[in-house]
Amino acid sequence: MTTPPKVRRENDARPGPVVLDEISKQIIEQLQADGRKPYAAIGKAVGLSEAAVRQRVQRLIDGGVMQIVAVTDPLTLGFSRQAMIGIKCEGDLETVADELSAIKEIDYVVLTAGSLDVMVEVVCESDQHLLEILGKIRAIPSVRATETFVYLKLHKQTYSWGTR
Repeated sequence: MTTPPKVRRENDARPGPVVLDEISKQIIEQLQADGRKPYAAIGKAVGLSEAAVRQRVQRLIDGGVMQIVAVTDPLTLGFSRQAMIGIKCEGDLETVADELSAIKEIDYVVLTAGSLDVMVEVVCESDQHLLEILGKIRAIPSVRATETFVYLKLHKQTYSWGTR
């Protein structure tokens, strides 16, 4: 399985963590446990009406605090190869990240510190497909080197880190 899409904010100038009240935190935790849970059931659990839950959820989504998505198992859908690709770059990393984000097979792009500048996750139909994606990545002018980490087995994946 892959990581769900991340919220990308313009210029990524994040003012800091969003402060949530306890009810919003409880709503998020309810949805992390079951993203299809009816708003009426969430309302009962947190002490709000269905309409109030609906409004809060929409504000959380509009504010980029959360997304509600279907997470699939790529293997069951015919995507037999997953990999994390580490990329060494020169020049402006934001520009490279934007170019990488435009490649449809790349579902996760993160700028990193250390020996690699950018890490991307890909879900591919085959090893040949992975080679084609690597070709697209290596064609980006600022990319100097790549290192591919092929997934052999997904051992753990959760999205329930809570809200603090």
